[in-house]
Amino acid sequence: MKQAVTRVEDKEYDLFQETAANIGTTTADALRMFIYAFNDYHGFPYPVQSRRMKVEPFETEKEATDFATDLAMEMME
Repeated sequence: MKQAVTRVEDKEYDLFQETAANIGTTTADALRMFIYAFNDYHGFPYPVQSRRMKVEPFETEKEATDFATDLAMEMME
């Protein structure tokens, strides 16, 4: 087995511990669950976006259609 390690601000870790305890789990189990979900979903198990997201329009309708088709096919896998 391998160990996953990261650093976060003290305030964030304290809140993480409190939240995990409030739902009846540990921080270690919460991280383990996240890793399994991340792997099962082949990425984040929830939408990821930025409030400062820059959106650039597609150059052509075909490019937009191809993008939507590819995304739909990925979701069906």
